[in-house]
Amino acid sequence: METLLSRIWFSLFLLCTFALHDLSLSFSPIDNYLINCGASLDSVVDNRRFFSDSSDSPDSHLSSARTSSLCAGTLLPGLPQIYHTARVFNAPSKYVFNVKDPGMHMVRLHFHRFSSSRLNLGNSQFHVLVNELVALTNFSGGNLLGTPKVMEYLLWVNSEKLEITFVPAEKSNFAFVNAIEVISAPKDLILETAQHVNGDEIEEFEGLNKQAFEVAYRVTVGGVKVTPFNDSLWRTWMPDDAYLKSSEGSTKVYFGGRIKYQDDVGASREVGPDNVYDSARLIQSKNGSIPNVNLTWEFPVMEDYKYLVRMHFCDVASISLGLLFFNVYVNGHLAYKDLDLSASTNYVLASPFYVDFVVDADHSGIVNVSVGPSSKSMAYTVDAILNGVEIMKMNNSAFSLDGKLPAEMLLKCWPRRSVGILLPLIALLCLLLSFSAIMHRRKNKSDTVPWSKLPMDVHEISPKQAKVQLSNIVT
Repeated sequence: METLLSRIWFSLFLLCTFALHDLSLSFSPIDNYLINCGASLDSVVDNRRFFSDSSDSPDSHLSSARTSSLCAGTLLPGLPQIYHTARVFNAPSKYVFNVKDPGMHMVRLHFHRFSSSRLNLGNSQFHVLVNELVALTNFSGGNLLGTPKVMEYLLWVNSEKLEITFVPAEKSNFAFVNAIEVISAPKDLILETAQHVNGDEIEEFEGLNKQAFEVAYRVTVGGVKVTPFNDSLWRTWMPDDAYLKSSEGSTKVYFGGRIKYQDDVGASREVGPDNVYDSARLIQSKNGSIPNVNLTWEFPVMEDYKYLVRMHFCDVASISLGLLFFNVYVNGHLAYKDLDLSASTNYVLASPFYVDFVVDADHSGIVNVSVGPSSKSMAYTVDAILNGVEIMKMNNSAFSLDGKLPAEMLLKCWPRRSVGILLPLIALLCLLLSFSAIMHRRKNKSDTVPWSKLPMDVHEISPKQAKVQLSNIVT
């Protein structure tokens, strides 16, 4: 009996030790602001506390007075509490966050267009600025089907403050937001360089980590949806089925073992979670011939922007090292020839690796990625594999992710003086003009010769009498 109890206690000790070890290795951001907008109370979502932005809350960060809070009426079952309320802005308003850890930051804006007896959020139209970055223009709050919309951005912050400004598109419109996340990103999340795929030419793209990004797609290949609860950076990864051009010739694989993250080699857990790397789609030759097929995924994008394409790989299917070689294509161009995951991960199986490419979106409005066998592929082995894809829009020359107008121009579109100030100014101007007119009339009156009435009682005299009076005056 004592032996059994000892084993149980020892097992519990090991379990707690491993749990504490994993907890110590989990990412803990220095800047970590979670705001429950329009709410009077805090809310917990996925074990994360979103703090109220009410005026009496020490964690408000709201620096504008002309706002109001709004509560939803009927909601979808199971919707997180942060989507039950919203902060509404009738004039340009902003949240201000102190930056303790300069560098790359993640910003997530949560929107849910619910209806209320007071206001229909579906009638909104507004712009959103993050410091000098134009994040959104003429935005209406996202999805029409009553499901929340999360917009996620990454940008480099060198200043001591990060400001998120909401600007109604017109004076008759308004802006709103349900929740905000501002998080300092891991230093290895976006590196300095990437490979620029320019037609058949591959060039070095420098200064990647100084760009701003909008996450367009985050996809786990061959697996199920990954929720923020299962990601150390609280990201959502969607299944790839909607983007896979054809599943012919492909096989899904799920790995039940441990993903082997390595320091300074390949991808960290913050770059991609275990739940992304432990599933994949692959091309595998089951006889003596190598399949003549590529796996292709297509993603609709906006033309005239550059996009960061991040492809995640982890060999969770090969039975031995040095057997997997394949080609990687971006927009139909060979971007990586004879990729050898064994060499790329210091010859460790089930060790994650990723590659970054920058591409220009053309008039087709599509960015596609493919994997397929190479000239080094071997029979009876895995001939291509892909575990995950991320597509991120990059800012244009106006430092905008949505349009060609810079932040300064969007702010100038809003009238700076409110009606409450303008009316007293007009009244004062009218008073001054009236006073000036009165003074002008008084001045003109003092400068003219006074006019007097002629006497009306003058007696008539005859010519003879007049002659007598004249002779008397002469003598």
